[in-house]
Amino acid sequence: MTPNDEQGRAAPLLAGFTILLAALFAVAFGIGRIAGPVAPGMHRVAPGTTPAPTAPATHGTNDMPGMPGMDMSGGRP
Repeated sequence: MTPNDEQGRAAPLLAGFTILLAALFAVAFGIGRIAGPVAPGMHRVAPGTTPAPTAPATHGTNDMPGMPGMDMSGGRP
């Protein structure tokens, strides 16, 4: 097998891999569009509008709104 034979096979393999990668991306993107957001309450904001205000932080959450009981001290007092 000569180097030219290997280069002749590499181009179609690379093209096939690229097409397969693009097809998998398209399928994953389509499924994601159908499934919708992964977090409750997550939605798009219309252009020119402001997003809804977030909940105020509660004690012990280290300023993480909406996360009661999630202390970020890592077990340290």
